[in-house]
Amino acid sequence: MSRYPAIRPQDLEKYSSALTLSDMEIFIFPELLFSLVLANIMSPKIWAWRNDPWFADLHKLTPYRRILRLKQFIIDHYTFNLDLDTWGLTTKERELARFRGQMDEAALAQSNALFGYEGDKYYFDLDIRRHFGLDKYTSNIIPYWKTETVEAMDAFRFKEGYPTGAGECVSLSTLYAAAMFVVCGIPLEDIFLLATPLHSQNFILVNDGVLTNNRRLVTKNMWFNGTELTDKAQRALRHEQVTVVGHVSGHVHCLYPEATIDPKAYHRFEQHLRKFLTTHITMEILLNFLRQYSSLQPCFQLRHEFNGHAHYIPVEKVYAYEHASSCKISDATRTKLLDEMDEDEFFPAPLENRIVLNKFDDFFKKRAVNLDQPAEVESLLAELECNCIRNRSAVEQLLAFARLEPRLPALSGKQPVVPAAHLKISPAMTREEIIAYVASLRATLPVADLAFYAFRDLASCDPAPFLKAALERSPVSIKATEKLGDDELALALEKIPGESIYDGARLAQPDEVWNYRCGDGLECALLLANLWKARHPQDALALASDGSNVTLKLGAREVRWPTVKAVALNTTL
Repeated sequence: MSRYPAIRPQDLEKYSSALTLSDMEIFIFPELLFSLVLANIMSPKIWAWRNDPWFADLHKLTPYRRILRLKQFIIDHYTFNLDLDTWGLTTKERELARFRGQMDEAALAQSNALFGYEGDKYYFDLDIRRHFGLDKYTSNIIPYWKTETVEAMDAFRFKEGYPTGAGECVSLSTLYAAAMFVVCGIPLEDIFLLATPLHSQNFILVNDGVLTNNRRLVTKNMWFNGTELTDKAQRALRHEQVTVVGHVSGHVHCLYPEATIDPKAYHRFEQHLRKFLTTHITMEILLNFLRQYSSLQPCFQLRHEFNGHAHYIPVEKVYAYEHASSCKISDATRTKLLDEMDEDEFFPAPLENRIVLNKFDDFFKKRAVNLDQPAEVESLLAELECNCIRNRSAVEQLLAFARLEPRLPALSGKQPVVPAAHLKISPAMTREEIIAYVASLRATLPVADLAFYAFRDLASCDPAPFLKAALERSPVSIKATEKLGDDELALALEKIPGESIYDGARLAQPDEVWNYRCGDGLECALLLANLWKARHPQDALALASDGSNVTLKLGAREVRWPTVKAVALNTTL
């Protein structure tokens, strides 16, 4: 019996994509998103975090406090990386040829930034190609934005200029999802992965909800605080269609007609997310809104009493002063904030054509404005009598600030696909139990099978997808060595330390070996094969490895390396 399920010929591209995991590959094959979460859950790296002193007595904390502890760990150990040079470049034409029959260019352009998508007005204004550094290339050149495994994220510390690990947004979101489960004990049923054309984040069903955003977290209170940091965190959900929602039960894609996600789980997610993105308008929310929409601040003033007399101050001066104070205009520390300001900032009489914000203190003592109650909304708008705030765009901004309707993939109209098996793993299980359980589902659950390819375990996987990815999508090493002669290539690789970033029979791709300058002999042989194939495509290459030694024949040449990788290979490349 084979050690792994057979791969259908039409699925070879999908399985090879599980090894490179570029953003466009995950967009085309959405099941890859959760397969990487499973691969990270199976990794010994994240399980080792549980022994870090930072997580001592974690079980004594509430789930939310555990998540906060995890957030600080990730901030301390990883940085955000979106360097175009990390994984190299490809072309639209080459990628479209790979995916022909899966999705056409017109569909790709609807939801993928690399194929023409520029989002709503915010992204048009941003100039998407210039923002990501693509303007220096021709319009058909696109980057390999590859999602890193936790091992590859950790290995960034071997690269010059990286004192810690690193990763792009999908890498960080899948890392968070796996660590939430392994370290924090959050059930996978409560973790949902959201991918948009330009971003990836998670929504965690803990308390009122927690949204991951690269390395950081956003709670419901933070979502409505009106700060610049939160404004940036909101961009994806405010300006983009959610392309894919991934979950332990399956996924739903905005363009594909089939959905494998459990409808009950998806309904639960939608309800929680919409509640997270909606709030009643209170005095605090109104002031947070004005913090974010600073152009409206000149419509308002604040009254403050000192020395027995009322004084008035333009509200924009108070917001400016917030930056140098621990107090906020929007909470109970407002009076202290105003006391800290110099008296000469105030005026003895009300300023013309400005609403005195203090009147809303009394207004909101009686009510919090429920956006589902038109009468309550109208009563608030009646209090906003200043012309500049009563114009339609300002009112729409206020209401949109208090309630965001996310553009999620709709299940209605999708053809439900019930998986042949259901993935049910518990935080109480050991790593070994989880690996054995996921392995038992490989023949009936594609995401479980793909997880072992994302895990890079060549002892239990067909090597064909790995080799296809290695020799077709490793451009960085080819570019970096183009000035070396043929005789210099093997010598250059001999300087690479003989230690892999992956344990056991798991292998790094050639560009990982080159970028991190570390690799086992078998990995170095694959790196040399990639370089040689690019230079001499007519040469027949033969690779043989017995778990102790690896031999690579390059036409008439032969190169040998020792290896500790227990991977038996004897193949022509």
